[in-house]
Amino acid sequence: MIGVYDFNGHYEWTFAWLQRRGGLKLLREYWDEAIHRDAQRHAANLIRRKGIKGMQAYWGHSLKQEGGSHHTTATETVFRLDMHDCPSKGFLIRNRLQQHADYCDHCMGWIGPMLRQAGFVIDHQHNHAGQCWWEMRRASDTSPPSSPGELSGNHDVRLGSNWKRKNHDLDSYSRANGPNQKKSQA
Repeated sequence: MIGVYDFNGHYEWTFAWLQRRGGLKLLREYWDEAIHRDAQRHAANLIRRKGIKGMQAYWGHSLKQEGGSHHTTATETVFRLDMHDCPSKGFLIRNRLQQHADYCDHCMGWIGPMLRQAGFVIDHQHNHAGQCWWEMRRASDTSPPSSPGELSGNHDVRLGSNWKRKNHDLDSYSRANGPNQKKSQA
């Protein structure tokens, strides 16, 4: 059995290999089919059945298992995740492993389609340095994302001194359900 740290390096290498072989289309199909529809079926079923409570159960358990540093906040209408130190991206950074242009996109590549099927949309940003935030709400809810600190208080990753770093653009998604909806910004 391959360990989680070895897995992250192979996973990231696989993304680059797939994109070289078949372009973004093949890579995004992989994220949707292999991760969302296969490896994460249990998450999809839980979230379709229980909505935000299912998100709390899934990410509460899986992120505790993966380690890193994160905080979740849930209300009746939104589930928010603040990732302060992503365990997998952090591993890649610490070990200077970079084959794929944006490893972080794989999360939107499987979470986006999964939540679309469950009736949710996502507001999200990542800084390419192992930090990101997510807000997930029903597609019918037209509320904008929260302001920094509004929903998760001091746990909001956007309030941290490392959030906006020199030479690290923020990639943003607004009411998104897939990696093709990315809007990069400086």
